[in-house]
Amino acid sequence: MLNPALEAPHASEDLFPSGPWRGFYVYSGASASSGRHRMDLELRFEGGRVDGGGVDDLGAFRITGHYDAETLEVTWSKRYVGAHEVLYRGFREGKGIWGTWIFPGGRTPNFGTGGFRIWPAGLATDEEATAAAAESAQEDREQELVLVPLRKPAQK
Repeated sequence: MLNPALEAPHASEDLFPSGPWRGFYVYSGASASSGRHRMDLELRFEGGRVDGGGVDDLGAFRITGHYDAETLEVTWSKRYVGAHEVLYRGFREGKGIWGTWIFPGGRTPNFGTGGFRIWPAGLATDEEATAAAAESAQEDREQELVLVPLRKPAQK
């Protein structure tokens, strides 16, 4: 039998692969017509830390945070270049990471929180990813988004 400590890095790489990720975020309380806001990310998962960057409809951003390969929890800070910070908390499940975000400086409750979903870019074709996003959008319209309390990632 293999040593579990030797198996852990492989499992972590499978669950949290470094490289390009795609996804979207949504605003809590926003109308269905406001839709999903696409994110393209380049993430590096290593030794419990996640970092990288990306771009969405608001601009370019940097990511710094942590992940736990045992609990599958991921927390990070998304800081837009020269602008505000958004805190994310999610869990690795199925084909991606699902969770919630909060804008700590948000002035209105409806636009200071929301949900997100990201997945490794190579996991599905663009058509499959688009279909998955459309299916998820329908699910969101059918049920209320449940927000998970978020704590700020610890600074190390």
